[in-house]
Amino acid sequence: MTMKTNLMTAAAVVALSTGSAFAAAHMSEDGNPMVGGAEMMPDMTIVENASNAENLTTLVAAVQAAGLVDTLSGEGPFTVFAPTNEAFEALDQDQLNMLLQPENQAQLANILTCHVVAANADSTAIAGMIADDNGEHAVSTVGGCTLTAKQDGDTITLTDERGQVATVVQADVTQSNGVVHVIDTVLLPAAE
Repeated sequence: MTMKTNLMTAAAVVALSTGSAFAAAHMSEDGNPMVGGAEMMPDMTIVENASNAENLTTLVAAVQAAGLVDTLSGEGPFTVFAPTNEAFEALDQDQLNMLLQPENQAQLANILTCHVVAANADSTAIAGMIADDNGEHAVSTVGGCTLTAKQDGDTITLTDERGQVATVVQADVTQSNGVVHVIDTVLLPAAE
């Protein structure tokens, strides 16, 4: 599958972190953060875990519509910036409904892969990358987008190519094939 090949061969490192106090308040018994009220099992894939999170149902539907389930269920490693349902609700709903149509699968896949990096990047390593780059780290995604990661105290933001800023609201959700960091905004590629 070409998309899988692109995901596996992209050389990229992602940048984000989050406050440990927030994450600690939402931990399951195994120490993995809970997402959307659901335990995230470190031995399950990104798709399997996201399917259990009540606040990621729109993302799961979009991944299915884009034909990326098999890819994101693959070996990885992947780092996924996972927009919440509220993030998707902030989009123009007519545009979102249009993207979910079968004829727009390629466009939707492009948007979603701008949320994926072919690496397993936890917040400890990422905070160091941001610091090493003087507070601003370029993140190349498998969708060909470049995000800009910044850190202010415990808050990490990602700015997309349109200037939209997403805040990491939950970091370091361990998966069998990578890590998920929940964000509050859908990231978009540059306007054509």
